[in-house]
Amino acid sequence: MRYTIRPANKDDEAFLWKMLYYAAHMEEEGETSLHAAKHNPGLVKYVQEWGRESDRGYLALNSASLRPIGAAWIRLFVGQEKMVSSLDDGVPELAIAVLPEYVGKGVGTQLLTHLLAAAKKRYSSVVLSVRMTNPARRLYERQGFVVIGTTSNRVGTESVIMRKDL
Repeated sequence: MRYTIRPANKDDEAFLWKMLYYAAHMEEEGETSLHAAKHNPGLVKYVQEWGRESDRGYLALNSASLRPIGAAWIRLFVGQEKMVSSLDDGVPELAIAVLPEYVGKGVGTQLLTHLLAAAKKRYSSVVLSVRMTNPARRLYERQGFVVIGTTSNRVGTESVIMRKDL
């Protein structure tokens, strides 16, 4: 399977909502529509009004159809918006997802590689939260993320907070 990676832009907001649905594993909660992500108070901050000056992201596109198949993006939060209040306001949070049929094919690795290279030009580190049981945690560890804490996530299970210094 061939795919290309390109920077995300304002026109990609609709696809980022779809990817947020997958990144948050909403299907495991019985949600069947990406509208659930759009109306979840803890999630909307990751995509709503995409295209701010500090927003950075990449999309993976199927080379044959040019259809988006995955996305990785960072967004800078301040104050109470932040996942971890003790983190510096200059540390963006990362979200990433790949359509289910493309998981395990290297798409996520390439998206993350591109995003981290771009983030390095502007930020000193990046953080993310991942459920303790999510196999994607291995990808983050391979990319140099380290666990800096744990938290109870929005569904009541445990997630780890990971940071990568750039």
